[in-house]
Amino acid sequence: MRFVTRLAPETQQLLKTIEQKSKYYQVRHRAKSILLSYQGYKITQIMLILNISRNTIYNWLNNWEKNGLNGLYSLKGRGRKSTLNEQQELKVKEWIKSHPKTLKIVQEKIENEWEIKISKDTIKRLAKKKGMGWYRFKKKVKGEVCPELYQQKKRQLEQLKRAENEGKIDIYYGDESGFSLVPCLPYGWQEKGRKIERESSLSKRLNVLGFMKKNNELESYVFESSINSDVVIACIDNLSKKIKKETVLVMDNASIHQNKKFWNKEEEWEKKGLKIFFLPPYSPQLNKIEILWRFMKYKWLENSCYKSYLDLVKGVENILINFGSKYTINFA
Repeated sequence: MRFVTRLAPETQQLLKTIEQKSKYYQVRHRAKSILLSYQGYKITQIMLILNISRNTIYNWLNNWEKNGLNGLYSLKGRGRKSTLNEQQELKVKEWIKSHPKTLKIVQEKIENEWEIKISKDTIKRLAKKKGMGWYRFKKKVKGEVCPELYQQKKRQLEQLKRAENEGKIDIYYGDESGFSLVPCLPYGWQEKGRKIERESSLSKRLNVLGFMKKNNELESYVFESSINSDVVIACIDNLSKKIKKETVLVMDNASIHQNKKFWNKEEEWEKKGLKIFFLPPYSPQLNKIEILWRFMKYKWLENSCYKSYLDLVKGVENILINFGSKYTINFA
């Protein structure tokens, strides 16, 4: 009968810790098998307790005798020879990039090109090996940024931020956003196999126009009708009456901001101390209020807000009213 006969107290304690806390399932089992053997359990008993074969236990005990604690861990082996060579793997990566949603097409290309049958799981492993992963697609803003204009505007915006930090000016970030009963789907902790669901239905759109400062001050206006240039101009007129020092309003290049009616008001607003700073086209990341819309849609609006249009209106208005106290964003 074979047993582990000598274990120092500190080794016993270390094995108990490994058995309880190792992130590797097999390592926990191997540590337990050594402890059981030391405690006088027979091979047949350990087989029943751990539900493993006699040969496996013998291998574990042999590894323990030869390598001690290192014997608990699997040595990196040569592994199975790859089905595809390096050039073929690179080609498969290109096919995956061309067909990111359908690996069956990639599977067929491999068979047609090289007469090699390969499983989807193998293709997935290859994709991970090549630095790819299964991620949600990103939305792309239509059009392209002019690099020179983008850098120029970014530098100007940084200068304005420095002036704000020195207390010389205030900066507001302005934008419009819409909310409906077709929800945005956020990530969140959920039980496996029991995904949290958000109700979704067609509804009219609730539109919000906001002017936000980085200290979480917000001027917001809610409309069930569409927001046009006249609406934006009226709201900026209202903002211009409330400013206390020279103020810059950062806005994007939406068509309702770029027309004669809007441009004709700029001189009047400047006389009141309010200047408009237009961002470069296709640069929403430079407008801080975009973070507010994202937080509202993906973080702060509860599932209950999507039960009805009235619930949605109440939810949006509650966030806007309590922004700066209950709801805050750290722009540091």
